[in-house]
Amino acid sequence: MPAAPPSAELGRLRTRGESLAVLKCLALGGADHTPVVVTSRELGEKIGVSQQAADRYLVALEKRGLVSRSLAQRRQRLLVTAAGMDQLRAEYHSYRRIFEGPAQLSFAGKVVSGLGEGQYYLSQPGYVVQFTERLGYGPYPGTLNVRVTAEALRKIDLVRDWTGIRIDGFQASGRTFGGASCFPARMNGHSCHLIHPDRTHYQDVVEFVAPERLRDALPVKDGDSVTVEIEEP
Repeated sequence: MPAAPPSAELGRLRTRGESLAVLKCLALGGADHTPVVVTSRELGEKIGVSQQAADRYLVALEKRGLVSRSLAQRRQRLLVTAAGMDQLRAEYHSYRRIFEGPAQLSFAGKVVSGLGEGQYYLSQPGYVVQFTERLGYGPYPGTLNVRVTAEALRKIDLVRDWTGIRIDGFQASGRTFGGASCFPARMNGHSCHLIHPDRTHYQDVVEFVAPERLRDALPVKDGDSVTVEIEEP
């Protein structure tokens, strides 16, 4: 495919930048949690573009599911959606990494038994090869599951915007195996990796892999408390 002309490329970059400016302006005005009433003219004045340009950005953001709009007496009620906040959060994280370096977080949880699927999945050659190449070890065939509080889960959810070690999905034996991202971690001081699957059955449980069986290496059993530190690669 031929490269886009420089002018077209600049146009795309400019549109993305101003779309982010709209989201930021709305969120600063309170639209991150409740609808705000504003006209396209007012919005355009705040971000330094014409009324027509501001309206085009709003239409585009609405189509992408980043903003919701409804009419309110010739004005608009605007709300930044969860997907829109994810865009802002990702942008924030990019700048945070530039100025503050790789992100880190810590939390506590309790060891629990899983559904027994970890052994099956981590024994798949498609995963074993990637773990060996990208993490530097072949994982023990099974994950250690840690149940966390809602507050800890909100912290862990931030890793969605981190630059993780990617494990790609693949197909084998007529099945599709999903991808995941891994992050270096220390559990009670022991090195391991948090694995964040693209698809997961759990709502309050996070999973960890290591070259050895973590229950024996730590050692821990169901109900034991553990402290985890995670860092961005």
